[in-house]
Amino acid sequence: MRILIVEDQPDISTLIADRVRRAGYAPHCVQALADIPEALGACDYSVMLLDRRLPDGDGLSVVAAAKRIRPGMRILVVTAARSIEDRVDGLDAGVDDYLTKPFSTEELLARIRASLRRPGGEPAPPVIVGRLSFDLNSESASVGGFPLIVPRRELMLLGALMRRAGRAVTFSALLQEIYGSDEQKHIGALKMVAMRLRHRLDEQDAGVEIHAPRGIGYLIREARGS
Repeated sequence: MRILIVEDQPDISTLIADRVRRAGYAPHCVQALADIPEALGACDYSVMLLDRRLPDGDGLSVVAAAKRIRPGMRILVVTAARSIEDRVDGLDAGVDDYLTKPFSTEELLARIRASLRRPGGEPAPPVIVGRLSFDLNSESASVGGFPLIVPRRELMLLGALMRRAGRAVTFSALLQEIYGSDEQKHIGALKMVAMRLRHRLDEQDAGVEIHAPRGIGYLIREARGS
C-alpha cells in the first residue's frame, strides 16, 4: 500500500517515510506542489500526507485536482498551520483529516489507519515481526500463517505492542489501553499477562521476543538469531 508524502523539510520527510515504511506501507516523497500530478499519475496511492506551506504554494490548492486523479485516495494534512481557521479551511477543502506539527508518529499512523477504515478505504497492511503477523483491521494474529488463539487481554497487549513494533510502550499507555486506567493496582496483572503471552509466543516459535526495558514498559521485536 503506497503513501505519498508531500513535505519540503527533508528531516520531517525522512522521519515520516521511515515510520510508515516500518508500519508496512510503501512511502514516496516529493517536495513541491508541482511534483504531485506526476506522482499521482504514475502510481495508485492509498493516502497522501500533505503539508500546507510548500515552496510553490498552499497544499490545499491541489486537493480538488488530486481527488479527481485518485478519487479513493485519502488526504491527510500534516502542517504547522494550526489555527481553528486553518483547520476549517482544510476540512472545507475536502481533506480527510488534519494533523498539526509537532506531532506524534504513533498518532499519525493511527490517523492513517482510521482513514483507511472509512467506507471506500483500503485495509491497512498487517504488521509482521519474525513469523508473527498481526492484522490491524480484524485485531487477529497468526504465526507462520496459522491463527494464534489467545485470551482477550493477551490479544489486547499483543495488539498494543505490534502497532508500535520495535518501540517501547510505557506501562501507563498499556494499562490505559488494556484496563482503561493507569492505576498502579493493575501493574501486577499486566506483568502476568505479559509473562503468559511471552511464554505462548515462545511455544509457537513466533520468532519474536517481548523485551522489558527497565522501568519503562514493554516492546516487541524480532528475536535475535532468528
